[in-house]
Amino acid sequence: MEQAHSLLLNEEACNQLQEHQRAEFVFEWLRFLKKILPANVKQNQKHLLEQLTAVLTSSPGPPTQLLLAQCLALVYRVGDSLTSSLTVDRCNDIIRSKDDSPSFLAAVACLGVLYEQLGRLLINSFKETMANLLKAMKSAESQGRCEIMLCIERILKGLSVSAVSSHRDIYKAARPCLTDRSMAVRCAATKCLLELQREAVFLWSTELENVATLCFRAFEGSNYDVRVAVSKLLGTLLASALEPRQAIAPRPGSKRNSLEEVMELLSSGFLRGGAGFLRASGDMLKGTSSVSRDVRVGITQTCVVFVSILGGAWLENHFSCLLSLLMVWVSHARVTQYPADAVSCRCCVSFILRATVGTLLGEKAQIAAAKEICQLISKQKRVVDAALHEGNMETRVSPAEVAASQHVLVCALFELGSLLQDLSSTAAPLLQDTSIGMLDTVISVLLHPSASARLAAAWCLRCVAVGMPAQVAVLLDRCAERLNALKSCPEAVAGYSAAIAALLGAVQLCPLGVSHSKGKMVMTLAEDLLRSATQNSRISIQRTRGCWLLLSALSTLGPTVMEHHLPRLLLLWKCAFPLSVKDVENELRRGDSFTWQVTLEGRAGALCAMKSLVVHCKDLLTDDVLSRLFPLLSCAVALLNQLPFLIKSYGNQIKNAATVFRLRVYEILTMLQPKRYEGNFGTVLKQLLNDLTGPEITTCAELNLLPSLCYRQDLALLGPALQDVDQHYIEEQVRSQPNHQGNSGTLEYDPFTIFEKAQEVPTPLPPGSALAAAAVQLFGVIFPHLGIQQKAQILEQFCEFVRQLKGARQQTVQIHVAAAFCCTLKCLASSRRELGSEEVQRPALSLLLGALEGPNPLLRCMAAEGLARLVQVLNDPNFTVSITLMSFDKLKTARDAITRTGHALALGAVYRYLGGISSPQYLSTCVGVLFTLSQDSTSPEVQMWSLHALSMVVDLAGPLYHSHLEASFNLVLRLLLSTPHTHVEVQQSLGRCFNALITSMGPDLQGVCAVRTSCLVGCAVMQDSQDCLVQAQAISCLQQLHMFAPRFVNLASLVPSLCINLCSSYLSLRRAVVACLRQLAQREEVEVSEHAVALVKELPRRDNTQLGESEVGLEGALFSLLDRESDPCLCRDIQETLVHMMSSAAESNLAHWLKLCKDVLSASADSAAAAAVETQQEEDGDRYDDSSAFHAKSESSGPFSNLRWSTRVFSMECVCRIIAQCENGNSAHFNMALAQEQRLHESADFLVLHLADLIRMAFMAATDHSDQLRLAGLQTLLVIIRKFSNVPEPEFPGHVILEQYQANVGAALRPAFHVDAPPNVTAKACQVCSAWIASGVISDLRDLRRVHQLLASSLAKVQVGREVSSQLYNESTFTMETLAVLKAWAEVYITAVQGSRQRESPGSLLQQQNDEAGTTGPAGAGLLKLVQTDLATLSRLWLAALQDHALLTLPSQYSSQLPSTGGSFYTAETVEQARPHYYSAWATILHATALWLNSTGFIMSTSLSSVKSPEDVNTDRLHLILGISVEFLCSPHSGDQMENIDSCLQALQALLEVPWPRSKVGNDQTLGVELLSVLHRLIVTRESPNIQLAVLELVRQIVCAAQEHVKEKRHSKETVPEFGEGRDTGGLVPGKSLVFGALELCLCMLVRKLPQLSPKLAGSPTGRGGQTCSLSNTDCRLVTSALVILSELPSICSPEGSVSVLPTVLYLLLGVLREAVKGSVGAESGQLVPGILQALRTVLTSPMSRAEKSRGAWTELLRCALHTLLESWHTGSPGIDEVTMLTSLTIFLLYASADVTTVEPLQTRCIQTFRASLESKDPVVLSRSYQLLVSLFQGPAPVARPFILALGGCLVSQLQEVEKSRPQGPAELQAVQDAIRALEALVFAADETHCPQLVAVLLPILISLLLDENALASAPAASRSLHESALRDLMRIGPQHSAVFKALMASAPHMKARLEAAVKGNQESVNTKAQAPRVINKNTPSIQLKINFL
Repeated sequence: MEQAHSLLLNEEACNQLQEHQRAEFVFEWLRFLKKILPANVKQNQKHLLEQLTAVLTSSPGPPTQLLLAQCLALVYRVGDSLTSSLTVDRCNDIIRSKDDSPSFLAAVACLGVLYEQLGRLLINSFKETMANLLKAMKSAESQGRCEIMLCIERILKGLSVSAVSSHRDIYKAARPCLTDRSMAVRCAATKCLLELQREAVFLWSTELENVATLCFRAFEGSNYDVRVAVSKLLGTLLASALEPRQAIAPRPGSKRNSLEEVMELLSSGFLRGGAGFLRASGDMLKGTSSVSRDVRVGITQTCVVFVSILGGAWLENHFSCLLSLLMVWVSHARVTQYPADAVSCRCCVSFILRATVGTLLGEKAQIAAAKEICQLISKQKRVVDAALHEGNMETRVSPAEVAASQHVLVCALFELGSLLQDLSSTAAPLLQDTSIGMLDTVISVLLHPSASARLAAAWCLRCVAVGMPAQVAVLLDRCAERLNALKSCPEAVAGYSAAIAALLGAVQLCPLGVSHSKGKMVMTLAEDLLRSATQNSRISIQRTRGCWLLLSALSTLGPTVMEHHLPRLLLLWKCAFPLSVKDVENELRRGDSFTWQVTLEGRAGALCAMKSLVVHCKDLLTDDVLSRLFPLLSCAVALLNQLPFLIKSYGNQIKNAATVFRLRVYEILTMLQPKRYEGNFGTVLKQLLNDLTGPEITTCAELNLLPSLCYRQDLALLGPALQDVDQHYIEEQVRSQPNHQGNSGTLEYDPFTIFEKAQEVPTPLPPGSALAAAAVQLFGVIFPHLGIQQKAQILEQFCEFVRQLKGARQQTVQIHVAAAFCCTLKCLASSRRELGSEEVQRPALSLLLGALEGPNPLLRCMAAEGLARLVQVLNDPNFTVSITLMSFDKLKTARDAITRTGHALALGAVYRYLGGISSPQYLSTCVGVLFTLSQDSTSPEVQMWSLHALSMVVDLAGPLYHSHLEASFNLVLRLLLSTPHTHVEVQQSLGRCFNALITSMGPDLQGVCAVRTSCLVGCAVMQDSQDCLVQAQAISCLQQLHMFAPRFVNLASLVPSLCINLCSSYLSLRRAVVACLRQLAQREEVEVSEHAVALVKELPRRDNTQLGESEVGLEGALFSLLDRESDPCLCRDIQETLVHMMSSAAESNLAHWLKLCKDVLSASADSAAAAAVETQQEEDGDRYDDSSAFHAKSESSGPFSNLRWSTRVFSMECVCRIIAQCENGNSAHFNMALAQEQRLHESADFLVLHLADLIRMAFMAATDHSDQLRLAGLQTLLVIIRKFSNVPEPEFPGHVILEQYQANVGAALRPAFHVDAPPNVTAKACQVCSAWIASGVISDLRDLRRVHQLLASSLAKVQVGREVSSQLYNESTFTMETLAVLKAWAEVYITAVQGSRQRESPGSLLQQQNDEAGTTGPAGAGLLKLVQTDLATLSRLWLAALQDHALLTLPSQYSSQLPSTGGSFYTAETVEQARPHYYSAWATILHATALWLNSTGFIMSTSLSSVKSPEDVNTDRLHLILGISVEFLCSPHSGDQMENIDSCLQALQALLEVPWPRSKVGNDQTLGVELLSVLHRLIVTRESPNIQLAVLELVRQIVCAAQEHVKEKRHSKETVPEFGEGRDTGGLVPGKSLVFGALELCLCMLVRKLPQLSPKLAGSPTGRGGQTCSLSNTDCRLVTSALVILSELPSICSPEGSVSVLPTVLYLLLGVLREAVKGSVGAESGQLVPGILQALRTVLTSPMSRAEKSRGAWTELLRCALHTLLESWHTGSPGIDEVTMLTSLTIFLLYASADVTTVEPLQTRCIQTFRASLESKDPVVLSRSYQLLVSLFQGPAPVARPFILALGGCLVSQLQEVEKSRPQGPAELQAVQDAIRALEALVFAADETHCPQLVAVLLPILISLLLDENALASAPAASRSLHESALRDLMRIGPQHSAVFKALMASAPHMKARLEAAVKGNQESVNTKAQAPRVINKNTPSIQLKINFL
């Protein structure tokens, strides 16, 4: 294929290829040529044209024809166009041959594209060409007619107004094509006329009526594509007629068309169809409807196109008129004559309203439209009221008009409900508008005499409740009140009970729920209705039905509600049925027609209530409940036998009630276990067989039975699935059978569906159709449980029925029995049960084969799936082989398309379920057969089905198929290149097959060049198709290619094609486009955006693609599309695409994305009002300073307009994502100074620079009418506060950047605390309030008080309690709001206390910073003072909340201990709903409560202790907090709750800071041990350093508590002084010993950080042997904390216990010391050493070391420790830290008893160690050695004396050497000075007798350090410093020992002279400095700035 990539065709290479390869080669060459043709081709043009002409005459395939035409036109455009007329003539000559060959079609295509591209250059040959084409069309086949129409369309596009002379001729030629038998020709003719109408004014003026009639006829028998195309044409013409695009020459008597006239045209088609007068009159006489549903659906789509073209502004202005005209359609007598027609027309009008009002209008305009609809409803209701109350004789309103009004009301109410549901809380002002009284108007329709109108009104109320959940309780109360008041009116009972049921159903979609009291109210209402049903026979049926409707709806509230009402419900069920089966027979002798009607209604209702309970409350179906239900069901089943007798006795009056009763029995039995009603199988089966095959069956709802039993992908064979088209709401009308009740569902067929959980109106089937569907389902459930004989008998009976019957009845029965058996197979496969032996298999196979070879394609699909499931269930290889061989034989012999299609699909289906057993040989045979079938060009249907089967085989074969891949690619590509465009169904199957082949190939595509080229060629062919589904397949294939071989997919061509189709009118194509964009955005987001922007700039203005302006790019177009789309899958894909684009580009293009989000947020017609929410006056009269900035109107000049609230909510979520993304990026995003600095040097953008926009967006969202948007705004505000609260303001030091927005934050929060605000909004606002106060942004308490007041108001609301609060929502919402308030206050209190502590701590960093910055943050006493006023109330509420939480965390076995009335903030019914709210708040409240108890010191006022003593109250509180904490910390689910763990630990720390709780923990050793075990588990399972530090701090507090307890006991008189753990034996019991638990925990921590401590780990890889284990700063803190705990442990033991624990403590201490001095802990060891030494000192000074019982053992152990220390010195590595070792040795010598250190040889070794250190060459070691000797010389005499004797001489000799080698640096100087201090200490340590002698030694040494005057001037700095230091020492020591000093001076004159010279020199130096004038350095500033703030 690479040889095809040249300007000229490589004919040599092409001729060497086979025929099919040649076509691919030519196509690839043309593709390449089209890509490079902008290059200069003039020198090769002649040769190139010859080659192209040769291709033209060589019968090219359809895709090649179009590509060839485009290349020809491009050659003339970029080259010499003079010879273009010759090519046109050549094409005309080919066309004149009147041959429908490929060359003929290619010539037609070439003409079209040439005229389109060259335009007026070819005007001279236009007339001849047009005449030639029109003449050829008369004799052309369908494919030729289609191509000619498309050609003329292109000619018109190219010539524009120049073709006006032929407009009439083209119109005449196109007219018959619009009604052509070929759908492709109709579509082509529509496109041609659509292009023609741009210039041909007569089409939408004089010929408008004729064109409309023609379009109506085109709709008849049309498919989906034709309806879309024709509706676009007619809608465009009508819009042009109403709003002309160009001026029309005035004609006599002519006037501009009005809306009424245009709609009259559509009305004529809608009401009378496209037929002529005579046919319509004949149909009327015959009593049939003359208008087919496809005509009405087409006109419906036309109306939508018409309004869409005119636009939202036009619709807003003309909605009232349009609404009234549409209502004429549904109320017209021709429509309402037949119920099915009326239902269908209502669907059509509802679709028009939804598709226009729901998508074209903004929220403000939708509210206006809702008002118009409301006025219409009110007007219709007045008409009905007038008819009912003025008397029929004199009234001017006929009964027919009253009947017609119901359809108007249904459409209006459904649309009103949809509007209100979509608008959600944005529509709240609409309900408050008293001028229209919307709710009153809707409620008034509940009294309408028509059931359909009443149900529509009930549904509308449900939509109000879903949109505005606050209305649920209000409407329930109102309807219940009216129902009680109008109990004697049948319409009122029916209407209000339906309304209540609908409202209960709405609760499922309302997260905030409804009060449990409403359930009790409904239960009482239902019982009252049933009780009074027999009192008045006129309304018995309504009351009975109403009662059971209410009870059925009640179950939707869930098990928590129903468990309280179940006993009463069981009693009602018992009363509804006879006591036994015998009583059922006795009933037949009693009653009349009416009585039985009421009875059947009641029992059907009772069964429906059972079904509802099973569906919604499965947990309540215990064995006891089921045992009480099944006797009742047995009675119901027994009554099934009597129904024929009743119908025979009482006629058709009870027939409908009997049908509904059977339906309810089937439904409930289907949901229960068949084993439980095995005894009733006989009766049930008899009825089922009758309902499936009986003579009463007249209709068959196949579209409701069969699709669910087919494989989903197989349904593509029947055309586009309903769910894949935008018009699915009305398209299903076309697929239902006309003139029957058929499949048109509507709410009045089954009012019990009104409470189902659905967003759209339920459309239940008519009872007859629903009964058939239910019978099929029940048969499938029961059949597997029958015996073999019974199974075989039933299946034989089915086959016999099908054989005997004929015609339509046979088809109906066949569909029923085949569906029932397929349902059985589905149940068998899911339950893994067996079908039976061969006697069952034989009739089963016969039944399925009959369906497989039937004429109904849907039935064939189901039969193929059934056959495959039969193979799966039997799982018999022999049977499988026989089935496949049979299919092979059938396919070889059969010639009819039906048999071949069925068996081809069966091959694929069988392979789907048992592909694993297939041998390669079977696969080869299967593929070979399907290959052959797919090439049968005589039957496109066979091709389509076989290719579909092949695609399934490819998908399922996996690697086994690789040997067939190349042949498959060749086949599919050959078919793609040869299949005509008219056979789109074959192209669709080819697309599916191609997709499967690419998937099977997978990553191998990167290497196999030939196959990859075939893939790209195939995709190009499909992209050029005219069918949207084929284009969607092409995009899907390219998406797969991009996944497996991304570098071979050209984004430059792919992205523009995606963007152009982004706004396609076909849902499936939009889905494919967005799915592909989502994948591309994950990898190449930047390239995708660039290509999209380039496309927008290049697009001609004529092509209105609605892609959006270039300034918003692709992402802006996606936002617009998201707003228009309603398909959930597509919306999700759009959102994910935007998220991927944002994640890769938001940080680099920050300003663009933020502006985009801001534009989206501002793009609401009502956003100005939302942004102008008035802030109320502050209590002190002040108004917010900056709030006016946000009260201005929002920008309306953005690229978006009238976006829905859901889109704006997503934009706020995007803002939060952007902030989170920036958090992981450059730190300058949250640092204003750094951002400003970096922006000067580089063109970067930072988030902090857009803070004003972020705040503004959050404000606009938080103050919107939409509750969801308010929540999103508050969440964004919360994120902003958390991220920016610490960002300083560079221009105002000491202030943060958010401080300037405090007024805006307050204004955004205030509406959330309004009395009408929903609880979830208030709860979120409380979270924001606490974050704002705790952030420390506000320093002025007066400013802070404004937000504080909001929290205070919510606290007041909590104090009132749930009894007083309005019952608008479920009681759990009170829990949610209350806990949110308490949690917010808790966070504020925690912040206040922590801030106060930080300020009180001496020398704290915060204190210094605040002092120097001059600020007083709210974390100080001011905020605490603010909270203090409410602290008494808060503490009480916090404790109550914690008590509730403790009860709710009890295991289920203790549920009986829960209070029967509930807790402080939850009710007993809402336990489950309340748990999540407590779980999110308890930890913060616990921390705050602990801090409050800490502040009170557990001292309570006497007023609170009236019932219990203060001690008991305090104990309860302590145990409450401890219990909650321990329960949570032990929970295995606390893994993700790090914040809660931290709060728990801090709360426990706060408690243990207070003496009383410490004494409790100290006294109760079991409690302490339990706490330690929990903390041990925590430290093992949590890696967070903060958590581990908090755990160790808590352990230290527990140990301190034990210490205090031990000290208290030792000093008390009752116990012995040796009290402590270990007692007399010294044993520590694991699990019961506090010391052992603490040891375990500390060991765990130490070994995790220093594995070398463990002998087992020391040499293992885990222990890292001798490798360096680098510890961080935090690790050092953890180790130090553990050592501190270890050092305290001996003090809480008894003497014997301390001896047991001491070896472990010493081992760990010395082990850590050893690692520290070896330097194996890294650079941070310096932070570790002080902690080690302090712990060592604590152990050595422990009182147990001096206790009488343990002194000896301690002495021995400490000697061992000292020995170990000395050994580690001598055996240590060369790099050992001598200073630390010397220090630890000194601590031993000073703090251990003399018995430990004075023993030999330890004392000698210690002295030797010091002597060795004195000989060190390191001045630092020397210096430290001398310092330690100072301590030793001043220590106890037994310790000091040996060191003085041993080291004194050494010290003196070293000092005497200093005179010879004076210090050269600071370190050496320090060492000498420290040596002098040591000698001085030695002097002072001597007794009085030896002191003069030692002074006499010291003074000469000091004098020797003095320098003479000459040497001093030139001496180094260190020598001078030593000189000055020695002189000072002499001046100080000399007077103290004057006698010795004088004697020395007298005996040594040279010393005296030296000293005098030094003193004299020092005096002169002092005088000189005093007399020197002060010189100011000019370089030094006169004002010194303070730069060190520490």
